[in-house]
Amino acid sequence: MGRRQNRPKLGRAQKDARSRIQKQSSVILELHRYAEFFSKNDIEDWRRAWQSAIDPRHPSRQKLYDIYRDAMTDSHLSGCIQQRVGFVMSRSFKLVNEDGDQVEAAEHLFDQSWFKDLCRLCLESIWYGHSLIELGDVVTDGDGHPAFSGVSLIPRKHVIPEKGRVVRRAGMNWETGIEFRERPWSDWLIEAGRPDDLGLLLKAALHTIPKRHAMTFWDCFAEIFGMPWRIARTSTRDPKEFQRLQDMIYNGGAGQGMVAGMETEIQFVESGKGDAFNVYDRRIDRANSEMSKLVIGQTMTIEDGSSLSQSQTHLQVFMNLVESDRDFLRDIVNNRLIPLMVLHGFPVKGLRFEWDDAVDYTPEQQVAYETMIADRYEVDPSYFADKYNMPVGERRNPMALPPAGKADESEKSEKSDDDKTAEDGKEKKHFFD
Repeated sequence: MGRRQNRPKLGRAQKDARSRIQKQSSVILELHRYAEFFSKNDIEDWRRAWQSAIDPRHPSRQKLYDIYRDAMTDSHLSGCIQQRVGFVMSRSFKLVNEDGDQVEAAEHLFDQSWFKDLCRLCLESIWYGHSLIELGDVVTDGDGHPAFSGVSLIPRKHVIPEKGRVVRRAGMNWETGIEFRERPWSDWLIEAGRPDDLGLLLKAALHTIPKRHAMTFWDCFAEIFGMPWRIARTSTRDPKEFQRLQDMIYNGGAGQGMVAGMETEIQFVESGKGDAFNVYDRRIDRANSEMSKLVIGQTMTIEDGSSLSQSQTHLQVFMNLVESDRDFLRDIVNNRLIPLMVLHGFPVKGLRFEWDDAVDYTPEQQVAYETMIADRYEVDPSYFADKYNMPVGERRNPMALPPAGKADESEKSEKSDDDKTAEDGKEKKHFFD
């Protein structure tokens, strides 16, 4: 395969100039970032943030991204997202030329950490609606191949995808921003997602907000009604004695004990409230099931299932979503990443990125697949020799089957012998009886 040293060599002055150009065209270096503040959100905040994000004249997603940040702290939602992303990232890929032949030598260029980070950031656009990713400088890896030094996500609060601008300070007017779809910025940027898409987190936040409130209310319920009330009745008028009883009531723990006079009465009042489970826990379960249906299309692969047949059906629904994510990622690589790699001197011109499903079979599926093909067609022995690294000779001839008539006669003779043996067994049984 072509290597970087085949490219025309650059002088030191040219390299320094190119380095300066790359640093000057870095979008992240143009941004002024500030610390973010956390605030409590409710459904009304979610509605106002949505309205601000779809403003046709001055769209702003700042408040919406704050709500998304809080939503991503939900363990159930993040688990569903990681399951969906993990299924996509675990698949194998290949690079093919115009004739459809696999080019294994070029796959090393993509088997890098920067490419895996790029794939994850592109998949994040499904949840956030849009991702603007900046490629790092072109460097040389340990094997002498060209590679990007890394990839970086442009902070979403600085990106106005509807207008194609990146503002230097969050909240500035979009008209003062950088047009990232124009050169030289576009030579180092990859855009994932549609400009008007707000992502699946818009719908997920509608369930994470009341779920968080339900969990807070449940904690308050446990604090008020979870422990019995301790009431002390005393007739003493001594302030010191009264303070001593009060400290015993308020500060009593696991080793609680007290000494009081005959006129003092201690009472523990148990709570009769017992519907907290149906009120709060069922609300939390409903929010979890709704988020499971939203992100992975079903509930049984991440929650408890009831039967094998139903779980297989739910898994098929989930795999349909995984296939759509794979197509989404493949289009970004082919239509945006590979042209930029060619522009920056990577030897990938004329190649396409495809998913390699052949190597993703389980061992049982692979055996069944190869057996089915070998039973119906003549397979070149070199296929098995190369795949399993073992010598393979000529194919054995199938065992000759007896003619139909002889087969029937043999079956009758075997049957008659069996019947005769059975009859003898019956006679012997009667004889010994």
